[in-house]
Amino acid sequence: MVRRAVFVLLGILLTSPVAVIGPGSYRISRAAACTGGAERARAAAARRTGVTRARDTQTLGHDEVARLLSGMPSTPRRISGPITVPVRFHVIFAGGRGRLSQDEVESQLAAMNAAYAGETGGADTEVSFRLDTIDYTDNAAWFDHPQDDEKAMKTALRRGGAGTLNLYSAAVGSDLLGFATFPQAYAAHPVLDGVVVDYRSLPGGSFQHFNRGYTAVHEVGHWLGLFHTFENGCQAPGDAVDDTPYEAVPTNGCPVTKDTCTAPGDDPVHNFMDYGYDECMTEFTAGQGGRIHSVWAAYRAAKASRRARDVGGAR
Repeated sequence: MVRRAVFVLLGILLTSPVAVIGPGSYRISRAAACTGGAERARAAAARRTGVTRARDTQTLGHDEVARLLSGMPSTPRRISGPITVPVRFHVIFAGGRGRLSQDEVESQLAAMNAAYAGETGGADTEVSFRLDTIDYTDNAAWFDHPQDDEKAMKTALRRGGAGTLNLYSAAVGSDLLGFATFPQAYAAHPVLDGVVVDYRSLPGGSFQHFNRGYTAVHEVGHWLGLFHTFENGCQAPGDAVDDTPYEAVPTNGCPVTKDTCTAPGDDPVHNFMDYGYDECMTEFTAGQGGRIHSVWAAYRAAKASRRARDVGGAR
């Protein structure tokens, strides 16, 4: 597999936001910084890349990735042993739309656990998820416009510390399937920390090719500190993981193989951090698992331990 160049600044994740979605809101999507513009920007980007429906919005660009990589020491420590992430699941619905059952929520957690344990193929990242609570909120504005109403929604609902995953379901959009915060943003804006996914992307949902629950798997990967596999295209440091080959453009559909860079290795079309169909996604790599553990040690474990009053959030 490809070996990335090791930069002194390597680590993970910004000391400043990738995107600003309202006051202090850090998340992956740059395009969504314009109120109401997330889906339009995603659609435009999709047309340029040939991707018809994507997990989230624009890629970050070399300078932004460099800033993201500057937050950790050059030799980061790792969490030894497995990581168990408590999950608080927030079901946002509007009348009869989007009201998920407990079984549907549990199916989403099962999909996440299988993916991160390597049960679908690939490496065991030694990360698992424990469902602690489910709550239900009937709010049409939050349901239909979770990007625009992100701060109000999360201020009202978010619970726990840095080590607690707050996972929200709503009607994110037809082109944009979800969005997430990076770990380093927690210190400055803890209330905005979390992942939002379209309720139709859960296992058995109505989004054809995107209904095995892997949008949440992908977005939670960002929440844990992973970049897209196609980050930086064919240029170093790529996604800053040694065992994911360089990839020039996102994967569309489910190709048998794809090789868009001259560096060794075919594109990681089956990786959960690419943009392929759910039926194409099967794996994380050992390197991605290692990065998750390093990022957890740097950004979530220590902060989580200081929040002992958080039921399920302290580690």
